[in-house]
Formats: sequence, C-alpha cells, structure tokens
Amino acid sequence: MTVPPEELELAAAFPPAERDRWREMVKGVLRRTGAASEDTPLDEVEGLLAHETYDGVPVAALYTAEDSAPGRPGLAPRVREVRPDGEGLAGWDVRQRHAHPDPDVTRAAVLADLENGATSVWLTLGAAGVSVAALPDVLRDVHLDLAPVVLDAGAETGEAAEAFLTLAADRGTAPSGNLGADPIGLAARTGAPAILDDVAVLALRCVREFPGVRAFTVDATPYHDAGGGDADELGAAVATGVAYLRVLTGAGLTVDEAFGQIEFRFAVNADQFASIAKLRAARRLWQRVAEVSGAAEGTVATVHAVTSSAMMTRRDPWVNMLRTTVATFAAGVGGADAVTVQPFDARLGLPDDFSRRIARNTQTLLLEESSLARVVDPAGGSWYVERLTEDLARAAWSWFTEIERAGGMPAALASGLVARRVGETWERRRRDIARRRAPLTGLSEFPNLDEKLPTRQPAPSAAGPSAPTPSASTPSARDGSGGGLPVITYGQDFEALRDRSDAHLAATGARPKVYLATLGPVAVHTARASFAANLFQAGGVETVSGPPEEFAASGATVACLCSSDRVYEERAADAARVLRDAGAVKVWLAGKGSYDGVDARISAGCDAVEVLTTTLTDLGVNR
Repeated sequence: MTVPPEELELAAAFPPAERDRWREMVKGVLRRTGAASEDTPLDEVEGLLAHETYDGVPVAALYTAEDSAPGRPGLAPRVREVRPDGEGLAGWDVRQRHAHPDPDVTRAAVLADLENGATSVWLTLGAAGVSVAALPDVLRDVHLDLAPVVLDAGAETGEAAEAFLTLAADRGTAPSGNLGADPIGLAARTGAPAILDDVAVLALRCVREFPGVRAFTVDATPYHDAGGGDADELGAAVATGVAYLRVLTGAGLTVDEAFGQIEFRFAVNADQFASIAKLRAARRLWQRVAEVSGAAEGTVATVHAVTSSAMMTRRDPWVNMLRTTVATFAAGVGGADAVTVQPFDARLGLPDDFSRRIARNTQTLLLEESSLARVVDPAGGSWYVERLTEDLARAAWSWFTEIERAGGMPAALASGLVARRVGETWERRRRDIARRRAPLTGLSEFPNLDEKLPTRQPAPSAAGPSAPTPSASTPSARDGSGGGLPVITYGQDFEALRDRSDAHLAATGARPKVYLATLGPVAVHTARASFAANLFQAGGVETVSGPPEEFAASGATVACLCSSDRVYEERAADAARVLRDAGAVKVWLAGKGSYDGVDARISAGCDAVEVLTTTLTDLGVNR
C-alpha cells in the first residue's frame, strides 16, 4: 500500500522528542563535569552550553523547527543561490589568483590553470604582482570572451582597466569579468583617502560598451585580514556597496545598472558553518538593500569567496590543504558564485606549480567527485545554519546602520571606527588562540620542531587584498590615526615564538630546552608530561624528560613537574627542592595545585603564549 507523502511520519517508530527530557540528560552530563549542580533549573541548562561568536552573534546549544528561516530557493530573502527550477546547479566559477611579477611565468601559469580546471583568472597587477604594462602579454593567449578576467590593481586600477578594455576592443571581443575598482577597500588597506567619483566613469563605460564586465568589487577581506568577525565583514561590505550605489546612480546609472556593476568578495575559513552562514547572510542583506532601493525583483548579490589568509600558517604548511578544503566546502555549500583557493604555501612566498595544482584540484574534487554543486542550497533545512544565517544578518545590519550613522564607510574608516571594531573582535579571538581554546593544528597543537619547510620565491612586497604576510598591530593602525588596517594571521603569536627559537638554534646550534621532571609510574605521569611537551614545543622549546635527580645532566635550566594530583601532594615540594638545588632557575608544574618551590603552573586553558614568552626569556632566548 502506498502512503501519501503528507501522511508519512518518518519518526513514527520513536517516542516524541521532548526538550525538557533532553535538558535533563544534558544536565546529568554537566553535573559530572561540575558545570551544573542538582539545583540548576532545567531552563538554565541550555544557557550553560550557549556562547557567542567573536563579534557577538549568539550560538545556542539546541535548534528546532522554530528556528527555520522563510524563503524558497531563488526567492526572497535570497539566502539560497538558485531558482526553484534548479537553474544554477552547474557549479561555481573556479577562479585562480596570479601574482607572479614575471609576465612569462604568469602567462604560462594562467594557461595551465585554464587548461586544467580553472574557469576564470584573477590577476594581481602593479607593485603587488605583474606590471600593468605587461597585461596584454599575460593575456595574449586567453580568449577574453570565454574566460572571465578579474583585475586587482589597487592604486593603478584606472590604468589597468584602460589596458584591459583597450585590449578587448582591439581584439573585437566581448569580454567578461571585473575591473576591480574598490577605492574604499584600498583605503581600508592603505589608509589613503577613498576617492569615489573617478571610478564611476569605469562603470559608465562598462554599461555602455562592455556589458559583460563589472567595474566594482566590494572586497571585504581587508576587514577579515585585520581580525574582524563575520558580522564585521558583512556590515562593512554592505556599507561599502551602498556607498558605491550612491556614486553610480549619482553618475547617471539606473538603480538596476548600478546593482549590476557590483560584485562582493568575502573570506571563508575552516569554521565551515560560520562561513556557510556568512555567504547566505550576504545575499539576505543585499536583497534587503535592493528591495529598499527599488531594484528589479530578482536582484541578488554576486559573491566571490576566497579562502582565508588569516587562517594560513607558515609552520606545517601542509595542514593548510586541510583548512582550505574545509573552507572551499563551506563556500560551495554557502552558494558562492566564484571560489578562489589559496595555495597551501601562500605564507611562504609565491606558489609553485604543485601548490597551484592542489588548490585548483581541491575545487575540482568537490565539484566533480563530491557533487557538491548538484544540490540546491545543501544547508537549507539545517535549523542551526538557518538561525545562524538570520542572526548573523541581523548583527551585520546593525553594524551597517552604525556605519551609516557615522557618515558612511569612508568616514567610518577615517575616524577609526572600523579599526576599533575589528581590533576588539581580533583581541577576543587572539585570547582564545593564546589559550589554545581555538587550536591551530601543527602550530599551537602538535608542532613539529624538526620540519623542513619548502622554499619559495619571495612574493612582491606590496600588500594585495588578500596578502598573506602579517604586519604588526600598531596603535596607529588600530585607532585609525595612521595607515590602513593591520594584517594579522591567527597564528602570528605562536609563529613569533617559533622564530625566536629558530634564531637561537641558528646562533647556538641547539634549541632552548625544558626538562620534564616526571614523578611516579609512567601511567601516572604520561598524560601531563604529554600535555606539557605539546605546550612547550608550540613555542619551539625542546623537551626532555626523566626523574628530578637527572635534571643537572640534561643541560636545561627550566623544569616542569609532571604527575598526578595525588603524587604531587606527596612529592612535589621535595622534587622542586631537588630541582632548585640542581640549578633550576624556574620550576613549573603541570596541574593546578600550589606547592612549595613551584613558581607557576600550566594547565588546560592557561595563556600558552604568555607561558612560552616567559619561558624563552628565562632560558635566555632573545626577542
């Protein structure tokens, strides 16, 4: 017998789920960890597991059907990337970035990418890449009517745009792509004033002569690369887009023509659900702007997703392949129109053929083998993602309106409002990274002190929109009184410690060393000895272990006691005295107890950066 779909109950064989029953079970677990007590009310249990993102977006412990969002694919509020008829399932644009200053190398790399899976070209021009004068040579064998070209020339945008459009006109082809005009993004990166009127001419020319080309890119990656959160990035992007709409309509374009000249660029990182929600929220936000601006129904944001520079590490760079794979998955599920995967060695310099191939094939695997683009809005129906999308959109809209009240995006940048906002978000994330609550595999966790890094040709020194090289977070950059927004990386504090260790190794022939003084049987001290070794090695500090009596023979001057709380009660004070008598300048203890002779403690959640900074100083390692 066939059961009509409306009468089919998928969970008919199971008892109905009740929220209070779930809370009781969770409370039982939390009681065992000490996070809850017998007296904790059930309606407070979920709050014990809830948290906020670094820019204040709430994340609950449990989501239900009440958290689902309205809308169908392709319809308002535009969080889904295709129309109900399924159009749009062909996949996304595989956009490879090129920044090698040698035109011959770049031309060969562009052709190799286009022949092997890439579908568009992203060219960095000027001081940060190939010269503008070399653009015709770089694109000599590229069919401009088949392969979209996206320019990224910073202060030389006008010259680059003229060179590209002239090249297309001379060939008599109808090109597609984006000229990359983004004066506000340039102001965010460099601190230069945002001059908007001059670039409106480019948009007018595109509309009249080159309808397949957009003039403007709203690049939100400078806010991400400065440490901003997803709501920070989205709010700044919407404010920038609105500023460009005003300029374009003021220059004579219709509302619909103005919307058609703008493309967005966002960073995606290994926090896959947040990245998915960010791209969905971007469409939600821009649809609202289109609605109140009187744009045609069906206007939707065009989104280019780039794997995060901030998440990439110089140490153990092979792990970057895993990070970018997760980020690319998030970009695809989030409905990006174009995706750029940064090569795993981007932090080391200019990528080689192998790393570009891996970056390109990451997308190919997800598109072709995983069939990721053959599902309409894969995240749709996930109550968590739906609610996160809505909450993120609301937080970003609040930030956008704050920017508008401050006079718009150029004024908010000039006053330091944006720098202060993203700086505060970064400091919250930075504290979690320092305490290893936001672990970085291969750097803050499970480091490899014996790794041999691949060598790469240095990248051009000028900073591009997703330039991976971090700069110091100077006060002037943070308060807006100096240059542009700082460029950070999540692992910069641990990498600075590793650099100190490497310099010490080069100068002395040995790494700084800490002695792990183990007490009791192996089964008793192994857990804390392993924890301590992992922590110290994250700062480039070698560890050796043995009983306290063998400390003097180790050659170390700093020791750390490792054992169980019970053994500490019996032996910690005596062991610390033995270490002191043998010449230890400092005695740490892995655990939380307080004992005579112990200077400080390390434990889960401690500030590892502070511990390692102090340890290197105690070991005589110069900054």
